Amino acid sequence: MSNHDLQVLAPNLNRRLSGVTATVIALVPRQQQHIKIAATGVALPEGIPFVPLWKVPFLKRRPRVWHARRNNEMLVGVILRAVFRMNLKLVFTSSSPRRRGGLTNWLVRQMDAIVATTPVNADVMPGTPTIIPHGVNTDIFTPSATPDVFGMADQKVIGCFGRIRPMKGTQHFVEAMCRVLPEHPDFSAVIMGRITPDNTAFHKTLEARIAEAGLQDRIVFKDELPLTDMPKAYNALSLYVAPSLLEGFGLTPLEALSCAVPVVATDVGAFRDFVTPDCGRIVPKDDADALTAAIGSILECNMAELGSAGRRHVQNAFGLDREANALVTLYQHLLNDEKP
Repeated sequence: MSNHDLQVLAPNLNRRLSGVTATVIALVPRQQQHIKIAATGVALPEGIPFVPLWKVPFLKRRPRVWHARRNNEMLVGVILRAVFRMNLKLVFTSSSPRRRGGLTNWLVRQMDAIVATTPVNADVMPGTPTIIPHGVNTDIFTPSATPDVFGMADQKVIGCFGRIRPMKGTQHFVEAMCRVLPEHPDFSAVIMGRITPDNTAFHKTLEARIAEAGLQDRIVFKDELPLTDMPKAYNALSLYVAPSLLEGFGLTPLEALSCAVPVVATDVGAFRDFVTPDCGRIVPKDDADALTAAIGSILECNMAELGSAGRRHVQNAFGLDREANALVTLYQHLLNDEKP
């Protein structure tokens, strides 16, 4: 496929590992089966359709879709259309549950279509968004035997992945582990994620709480893994915990369930939609007591049955093809000058 034949461009303009980047990397190869699409930008792996960003303004003039998922990507789309006179239909997907203002709202109003991942996201966006939930690639996030990626071969592992910061609820996970693990000597905990300089002091308070409980060898921090290694990380777990205080959608519990790992999650984002009673527990956010009780109850259940139920639920309702196909349909409407 020539770059000039492209119908859709999916930018990724953030070098840091994030859910948005993971979404672009997962979706574009699936969408390529149905429409001429390529990713552009930075931090994109080899093997997915790609066009360098500098080449985009020089593509042969024809109608195309520019699908932004961040403010800077919306802004670049607006510039490409207004300054470089590209014939672009602009799309923006938001997973944020917060109302925006100023520049963000202005940018959103320049879009030809907006997509929300949940009704909560839709309610805080201007206009009338199309609701398309995220999906997960169940062929990649699948149960499998995995190496001991965390160095805990003799223990069952409870995991919590994501940036180490208060809004991710890491402090509540640490507190729950400090209470639960003494009663379950066959379990340990892994907290995997990036620690930014502004959260160094917060990290030290967590380490102090772990040391106070005498659990330094059983509650450990690990650096984040590349996206390609994330299925191995989930498959190393017996239980996944998502203690966030705020999420737009939240893919990690969905990925864990797809790997047949039961989940305890807070009632934020879309967690309630895919963490059902037959595969995990939903608890109020910012409540260490409730989180502790839910984790303790799961450890007393048949966790293999919970994991199998979670896997079935994801396959039936949250497969990646559902999201990819719904977006392709949206693109085709826009390219045909039809209302989405």
